[in-house]
Amino acid sequence: MGDAFGGPAGHGTGPSGADGPAGRGVPRHVACVMDGNGRWAARRSLPRTAGHRAAETTVIDVIEAARSAGVAWLSLYAFSTENWRRPGAEVDFLMRLVRGVVRKHAALLHARGIRCRFLGVTDRRIPAALARDFADLMTLTAQNRGMTLTVAFDHGGRMDIVEAARSLIRSGTPADAVTERSFAAHLPFPDTPDVDLVIRTSGEQRISNFMLWQVAYAEWVFPPVLWPDFRAPHFLECLHTYQRRDRRFGGVPQNGES
Repeated sequence: MGDAFGGPAGHGTGPSGADGPAGRGVPRHVACVMDGNGRWAARRSLPRTAGHRAAETTVIDVIEAARSAGVAWLSLYAFSTENWRRPGAEVDFLMRLVRGVVRKHAALLHARGIRCRFLGVTDRRIPAALARDFADLMTLTAQNRGMTLTVAFDHGGRMDIVEAARSLIRSGTPADAVTERSFAAHLPFPDTPDVDLVIRTSGEQRISNFMLWQVAYAEWVFPPVLWPDFRAPHFLECLHTYQRRDRRFGGVPQNGES
C-alpha cells in the first residue's frame, strides 16, 4: 500500500502527496493532533485522566478508518516534549495508559499488517518498560507492508530539526552542499513522506511543534469535536474536506485564476 497513491516515499523539496496538484485523491499521509481530552473530562466533571482513557477508543477507530480508506501513512501526536510540564501524577498516568494500550493492541496492529513506529522516545524520564514495549512493537511489525503508523511520543518538531543539523555537522557536510533533500535525510525516519493532511480536533488552531518539517505543505482541518468523541465518520469527513481543497503548492489554480 505504501506506493499505491503515487511516487516514492521520503522528504523532498516540495510536497510528496501522490494525489496531484488538485489534491482530490486520498491523502497519502494524514497526521492527527489528538486534542481535547482534558476538556472532554471537564465537561463531565471527571478528572483529566478520564479523558485520556476515553481517547483509546478513538485511536483504534481512527487507525481502522485510515487503513480502510487507503491512507498509507498515519501519524498521531500522543505526547510532546512540552507535555513533561504537566502535573507529575498526570504524566505517570499517561505512561501507564500508553503502555497498556500498546500491549493490548499489539497483536491486532500486527494482524492488520500495520508497521508501527515511535517518533521521539529519547527522554530518560520515559519508563524503561515502556521504551522496551515501543521497541518490541517496532520489531514485531517492521516487515509489515500495510499502513505505517507513527506515534509521536516525547516528540518536538524543533528538536528534530536541531538534531538533524547536528547530524549534518557531524557528517562533515560542507555548508554549500546542504540541500533540503540532504537535510531531510538526517531527520528521524527519513523515508516518511511529507504530511498531506493534518487534523487537529477540538477546534484549536495551533501547530504545537508537531512534525514541523513534514507539515510544510500540509492542508489543515480543525473539526470542533473533542478527540474522545472523534470517530470514523468524522475522520472520513476530514478526508472529504481535503479532497475538495485546491492544492497549489505556490503555483496557480488549474482554472488560471489568482
